[in-house]
Amino acid sequence: MAGSNGKQKTVRDMVLSLGLILVAGWVMYLFIPHEDHAPDVKRVDYRVELLTARRAASYPVAAPEGLPAEWKATSVRFKGDDFDAWHLGFRAPDGEYVAIEQSTQKRSTFIDEASQGASETKTTEQIGGRKWTRYTGGRYDALVLQDMNGSTTVVAGTASFARLAEMVGALKLA
Repeated sequence: MAGSNGKQKTVRDMVLSLGLILVAGWVMYLFIPHEDHAPDVKRVDYRVELLTARRAASYPVAAPEGLPAEWKATSVRFKGDDFDAWHLGFRAPDGEYVAIEQSTQKRSTFIDEASQGASETKTTEQIGGRKWTRYTGGRYDALVLQDMNGSTTVVAGTASFARLAEMVGALKLA
């Protein structure tokens, strides 16, 4: 009889331990925050950088005008010492990324960097009276404006070509 009493204690202790672990897990689940939605991306104000870039750059700097409020500017920078490089990034209404990139850097190198490896296609689009060439196959798809005043303009991102064209249509060069 002494042997069976020891086995009952072992089983009882195992059941009590398992119950304690389940209660601890339930308490942790209740009190540790867990979010199911993507974090909110902060909107940046790019007006000052845009004015600075337009004064300093050797080419007309592109920025959108009249985009709906759902387009959220997320990043901006101008590097005058680095080929007059202008960058303005947006989160599109569908959550995809769209960036405006401009530079006086060697065209092929700049397009490869801005589109992250996309290749030129034979497809072109007339948007805003300008001819834009489609690039695809890299991390980003892109629309590339032919050389203007020694600079190259690339609108690239994870967004569809329709969204990229929407951004291109809103661009003003000044």
